[in-house]
Amino acid sequence: MSVYEEWGLRPIINASGAVTRLGGAPMPSAVLDAFRAAALECVPLDELQGAASRYIAEVTGAEAGLVASGAAAALTMGTAAILARFDLGRMEKLPFTDGFPNEMVMAREQRNGYDHAVRAAGARLVEVGFHEIVAGAGVRRAETWEYEAAFGPNTAGVLYVYDGMPPLAELVKCAHAHNLPVLVDAAGELPPRSNLRDILATGADLVAFSGGKSIRGPQATGILCGKRDLIASALVQMLDMDDHFELWEPPANLIDKKRWKGFPRHGIGRGFKVAKEQIVALLTALKLFVSGAYDQELPVMRRWLDKVAAALEGLPVRCHVNVPADGQSLPILYITLDEKALGRSAIEVCRRLRQGKPSVQVGHGMLHESKLYVNPLNLNEERAAVLARRLREELI
Repeated sequence: MSVYEEWGLRPIINASGAVTRLGGAPMPSAVLDAFRAAALECVPLDELQGAASRYIAEVTGAEAGLVASGAAAALTMGTAAILARFDLGRMEKLPFTDGFPNEMVMAREQRNGYDHAVRAAGARLVEVGFHEIVAGAGVRRAETWEYEAAFGPNTAGVLYVYDGMPPLAELVKCAHAHNLPVLVDAAGELPPRSNLRDILATGADLVAFSGGKSIRGPQATGILCGKRDLIASALVQMLDMDDHFELWEPPANLIDKKRWKGFPRHGIGRGFKVAKEQIVALLTALKLFVSGAYDQELPVMRRWLDKVAAALEGLPVRCHVNVPADGQSLPILYITLDEKALGRSAIEVCRRLRQGKPSVQVGHGMLHESKLYVNPLNLNEERAAVLARRLREELI
């Protein structure tokens, strides 16, 4: 019996990939073993984050890094660091930011639901540019001069969603000319592995990655990496600070105690705490990811998708398996429905897949194009066979 069945739930077939609402990516055995081993002993969390910082810096080229409780939490803590820096009074006030610079400038076309994580720290977003291509009103996108025109005395920094426009390196150069840091949301930008270094190589001050997607760490983990001072500010606003300043010995590679007159009480990030097990598991998963260990699974995943596509032959659908050329990204099966011949819409098929037994959740981002897609990350041989059967049942 599944552990979920003990609690009255039936496990689903997740063919959507590492989506948060379905629990993220499967953790490899080595990651699960590390999680369990870490749970059996105790270490000071600031020292553990110091060790994490050393490894994150090694693989990203950043000055420092920390493990956050997800990419959204990394954005919140990155923003808190930009807003407060080492000012203990500001840390105490967040998310209330009256009286000091609190504006983060970003392109209007990059606005999305995840920027709530930035606003949650107390930042006010200032939009620039237009998404004229989507509006059908022109060919231009956000331009660097528009950011510069928006900079003023209340500007705290720049928020950039990778891979947008203008080019990140160009925008960073402009922002730095005005002594403004750039925070980059790169939650879903892995693979390729090179992005771990390439995004920071633009000069960006802080970059947030998801830990529970392609890295395959615990779902509630993320990485914030970048400039050491900003990472230090983020960390002290996230840690349990119930200690005596005289006894506090933070990791010297991350926090220079001499720069602090004292330390804050529990900060805005206290609710985003990360457990020791999560930190160790994420670091273990990051090692696997950086080593290319996951690449060897791709041919097997391709075979699963080919079998699913073969099972749908003769039905009113058209199947195509897309195999990215980078040798790192997952193959994806696209299923285009002939809704007229089928007699029902892609939305209805999606609904019936979810309501059947077992429940199946396929990728639903292209339903408006009459397409379903299958991400194999959470599949195995058995689940792929069940998926093929369920698809036939609903597409026949």
